[in-house]
Amino acid sequence: MNTNRCKWATNDPLYIEYHDNEWGIPKYDDKELFELLILETMQAGLSWIIILKKRENYRQCLDNFDPDKIALYNKDKIELLLLNPGIIRNRLKVESIINNAKAYLVIKKDFDSFSDYIWKFVDGKPIINNWDTHEQIPSFTDLSNRLSIDLKKRGFKFIGSTICYAFMQASGMVNDHTTNCFCHNSFNI
Repeated sequence: MNTNRCKWATNDPLYIEYHDNEWGIPKYDDKELFELLILETMQAGLSWIIILKKRENYRQCLDNFDPDKIALYNKDKIELLLLNPGIIRNRLKVESIINNAKAYLVIKKDFDSFSDYIWKFVDGKPIINNWDTHEQIPSFTDLSNRLSIDLKKRGFKFIGSTICYAFMQASGMVNDHTTNCFCHNSFNI
């Protein structure tokens, strides 16, 4: 059976699995959103497939993305992470994980949940786009600019507009499956 997918899904089984079962599905769980946001920040300057292939390594070395534990990481833990070949060993990115965990915890406290905070940017429901081709999909929008500015104001690092838009797509805040993709109408609420 020939299933039409978004052009970026390629023929890599990991990408296909991610595309078909994760990307664009609305996510409301705080922990799941935190993991996704951290992984998206690690992507800065890299391709998503690199991060996707390292996701399990990140889960193992970051206490399964537990923000309470990550926020307490110290210099020794940073040095240990920088020796781990299973993750991106960029000091600024590693330090941003800890910084962003702390900022995330403040948002979670201020808004009762990170999900409530993040979904308010789209009035609680996904934006459904109708792109015919991959080339039509923007890499950032006015909305991702606003999200980026707000997250930076709240202390986040490595969180530019392009990273925010990728996060919005992956978390299902925005449905950017192309109209010929079998997933386009699958996840709409």
